[in-house]
Amino acid sequence: MMQLMRLSKSASIDFPPVEHALAEPDGLLAQGGDLRPDRLLEAYRRGIFPWYSDDQPILWWSPSQRTVFDTAAAHIPRRLRRWLRQCDWTIEADGDFSEVMHACAAPRAGHQGTWITDAMLDAYTHLHELGHAHSLEVRDATGALVGGIYGVALGRMFFGESMFSACSNGSKVALLALCAGLARWGFPLLDAQMATPHLSSLGAFELPRARFCAQVAALCAQPGRGGSWRGLFPFKHAAELTQPSTTERT
Repeated sequence: MMQLMRLSKSASIDFPPVEHALAEPDGLLAQGGDLRPDRLLEAYRRGIFPWYSDDQPILWWSPSQRTVFDTAAAHIPRRLRRWLRQCDWTIEADGDFSEVMHACAAPRAGHQGTWITDAMLDAYTHLHELGHAHSLEVRDATGALVGGIYGVALGRMFFGESMFSACSNGSKVALLALCAGLARWGFPLLDAQMATPHLSSLGAFELPRARFCAQVAALCAQPGRGGSWRGLFPFKHAAELTQPSTTERT
C-alpha cells in the first residue's frame, strides 16, 4: 500500500505528484507542512487543496474526479429565475472578506465543528491581503449579509473554497453571481472541489483529475486579475443574473 507523504515545514515545497493520491479516502495526497502563501498557491496550481479538522494534521487532497463549473454555463433553475427577477439583493466583491469567511466557518445544522480552522482563517485572510483570495457578498435591502462565497484566483482560474446562506437562496445567488462575473472577466472554470446535489442542480459537473490539472496549469499561467476586486465586480444586483448575457449558453 502506498505510504502517505508527510510534508515538512522547510522552505522547500515538496508535494508529491497528484497521481500518488490514495484511492481510499479518494484524493488524500499528503499530510503536514504549513499554510504559508507560497505553499498554498503552489498547491492550487497543481490541483491540490487543504481540508482537515482541528484534531488532524493539515491534509492535502486531489480527488480522482473534480467538480467544476463552466462559468458561462451555470444553470439557473426556473423557479429561482422567477424569484430573482423580483429580488432586491445587492452584490459586491471583497467588501468584507473576513465576514464571509467567519460566516462560512460558523456551525451548521446537523454538523459538529468546522473544517475552517483558526489556522485556515489566518492563512486565507493573508492570501486576501496579498490579492489572491477573494469574497463575494450578497446583501439584502437592509445591508445584512444573506449569502457569500470565497476562494482563490490564480491567472484565469478560480478555486472556490466555501459558501454560506443566512437565508434561503443566499449561497445560490453568491455562486451564480460569481460564475457570471468570472465569465465576463474571461475565467472559464470555477473549481468546486467535490460534488453535492446542490452544486449539480446549478450546473456543476466532474472532470477526471488529469484533465482538470492540465486545464488548471494552462489557466493559472495566463495573465489574471490581481489585487482587490472591490468596486470592480461587473454585477451589482441579483436581478441582473436573469439577463440573457449572464445565464447559461443554449
